[in-house]
Amino acid sequence: MFKYIQFILIFAVTFSVLAQKSKKPNIILIYADDISAREMPIYKSDTWSPPKGGNTQDMKYRAQTPVLDNIANEGVFVKTAWAAVVCSPSRAMMMTGRYAHIHKWWANSDIGRYSIGKKKTATYPLFKSSPKLIGHIAQEGGYKTFWVGKTQMRNDDLEEYGFEEGVFTAGNVRLAGDNPYTTFQVEQIKKDGKKLVVNNDSGEEVVTYPQSSWYWKPQVMLMNHPTSNKKFEWWPNTKKSKKEFSVNTYGPDVELDFALDFMERKVKKDEPFFLYHTSHLGHDGFDFLHPTEGNKWPGTPIVTYKNGKYKRTKPNVTGSKGNYKTNGTVTEPGMHSHLKYLDYQVSLYLKKMKELKIEDNTILIFCADNGTSGYGKNSNEIQKGVHVPFIVYAPGFNFTKKGEQDILLNISDVYPTIAEIVGVEIPDNYEINGESFWPYLTTDKKEHRKWIYAYKSGTQIIRSKNVLKDGRDKWFDVSKTPSDLISYPVIKDWNTVPKNLKAEKSKLKKVLPKFDLFATAPHGPLEPGAVLPIKKNKSWLKNKNKKKNKH
Repeated sequence: MFKYIQFILIFAVTFSVLAQKSKKPNIILIYADDISAREMPIYKSDTWSPPKGGNTQDMKYRAQTPVLDNIANEGVFVKTAWAAVVCSPSRAMMMTGRYAHIHKWWANSDIGRYSIGKKKTATYPLFKSSPKLIGHIAQEGGYKTFWVGKTQMRNDDLEEYGFEEGVFTAGNVRLAGDNPYTTFQVEQIKKDGKKLVVNNDSGEEVVTYPQSSWYWKPQVMLMNHPTSNKKFEWWPNTKKSKKEFSVNTYGPDVELDFALDFMERKVKKDEPFFLYHTSHLGHDGFDFLHPTEGNKWPGTPIVTYKNGKYKRTKPNVTGSKGNYKTNGTVTEPGMHSHLKYLDYQVSLYLKKMKELKIEDNTILIFCADNGTSGYGKNSNEIQKGVHVPFIVYAPGFNFTKKGEQDILLNISDVYPTIAEIVGVEIPDNYEINGESFWPYLTTDKKEHRKWIYAYKSGTQIIRSKNVLKDGRDKWFDVSKTPSDLISYPVIKDWNTVPKNLKAEKSKLKKVLPKFDLFATAPHGPLEPGAVLPIKKNKSWLKNKNKKKNKH
């Protein structure tokens, strides 16, 4: 009888383990904003960004990220991961798995357009160029989907991207103008025939771009949220949240609270989830708490790390109308402060995964959309604008690799990777430029891909293991990594370089023509009547022709 009971118990435990492993894994994808790989200690750069932007080697501005360091070393992190040089095209690459020759989002200021009437055009939306977006792929795989944070989608149709629920902080046209809960907005107005940019909170003229706060006293909108009976509704939207909302409300906290609540609800229903968190942290913004100081990255709530845990100081900001005191509860401004707060937030994700007992069945990816503002953002020089951090942590999966991986990876690779994880096959006739990195993580495969690619308007950036061509048509020897991750030697005489570098250059040059369609974009695979901003396109063609004639 004892042996029989023992057999039953062993069988039950084995069955339970197999059942857990057969469940679809949850996916948390954190896409941080404007953070170069060099800002994170795991990349061992000797240079990073000081609070006003630029370069520093002052250790007090080097970020402290113990949690991200740990999951990078326990999981994997990629030495050379590339996005595009700026927000919109990078987010397009992430959502579509494609490059701009298809989705037409070449740069923030160069996005394809299409006709919506005889004389009107509109931004060409990603769901028209790419009907199978990353959210749709997750849904097709049976996942519940949630999008929280920055949108940057240039249109109002946020329900078209494959997410059942959303919690959006400012960064989209829908989230502008009429929020009744916050005065933290910078608006362009006309006064006496002149255009002025004004801080609505203080009424003072300021030197910055129009924006609504995504940090302190943020502008937040809900999409299809259980607490609302509307498709879209401003938050706070409950008696409790309206009572608590104040200048001490911090946007990234609001985002994370909603994200953790979504996780709880889905685990309770035993539903696999895909959580897409496009955090604003890392992005510069107007400092409404110090409107006259010109801070690039506003301070965050203070968090301290001790004995393996974070402790957060509750914000105690007092004052009104542009005159505020933080009373020792807010950090100094700077990229290092933003990264530390991201580290704190990742610790809360890990804590929630443990609480919900889904740690062994959840894949967490941490990456960023482009280089740091004031250093790499919008730059097509070398790899300043495209080199971003990339971490994958999945403790319940038997990765064949651990820690730093000296491979090439592109943000477009996330899309096919998620498709493989959720069990969705992409049709052969649906062009995807990314390559799944799941086989590299789970087999004995030694290389992920031969080259990576990025773009900015009519310029192209490409690199292989040892050779890089930037958007200024300079070629670099990248066989050895410099201490600042950027000071690679220019190749001036190809007769002096090894044969393998010449061979790599030759292969890269064969790749470029396929994607070099910026000048002919109106004739590309857009809807009938699609156009680009004509002035910009003609200007670029004119400059290109000048260069050709010159040489």
